Amino acid sequence: MVTQLLFGQQIEILEKEDNWLQIRNLTDNYIGWISKSCVSSKHLTESAINTTKFKASKTPLLVCFKTSSVEKIILPGGSLLPPIKNDQFELLGEIYQIAQLEPVYTKNNNGQHVVELASQFTNAPYLWGGKSMLGIDCSGLTQVIYSMIGVNIPRDAGQQVELGKVVDFLSEVEPGDLAFFQNEEGDIIHVGVLANSHQIIHASGYVKKEIIDAQGIISSQTGKYSHQLRVIKRIL
Repeated sequence: MVTQLLFGQQIEILEKEDNWLQIRNLTDNYIGWISKSCVSSKHLTESAINTTKFKASKTPLLVCFKTSSVEKIILPGGSLLPPIKNDQFELLGEIYQIAQLEPVYTKNNNGQHVVELASQFTNAPYLWGGKSMLGIDCSGLTQVIYSMIGVNIPRDAGQQVELGKVVDFLSEVEPGDLAFFQNEEGDIIHVGVLANSHQIIHASGYVKKEIIDAQGIISSQTGKYSHQLRVIKRIL
């Protein structure tokens, strides 16, 4: 698995081969393959749906029900939802009732709120290609968190590092800055959300907060460096 599609994200079918479809996620232009069984003909349209009024859910796991069947659905944070009225929204002819009372959307787009959202994923297990509380990888975490405040960034760490402004020193870090890490060949292989100048929230084994210094991340389990710091970028 290379990535996951979240609720409300649209795809474009690029190619068909046997029981597989090559698709593009229209949110971040990521391309991959899915089984034909994952796509229902009733959800296919000739043109993309206007999602300009859709907003990303800020709740790590949002519980809702289809009113037609009382089917329980759990939506991960970052899911794109149409405008909500009376705790309901409609999508592709289905009406969904939200079961939670806490706010679904957020109007805050500052770095401290990025850190607060990232903290909600604490202890979520690591899953290569994952993008939810049930399993998430390092760049999936940063992409989903930023989508929750309405900022779309690419899927992979090697793409995300191209964004934003360089922060030269850890002492100049602001909450929500992204730290990128390299392997011995100099390739970007990891990313995390900086809580402050000495702490980072990242997905490695599971989502956790660890100490960082100018060399990299210090493992809370071994006390040794686990990731070599390459660059810090400010997205906001």
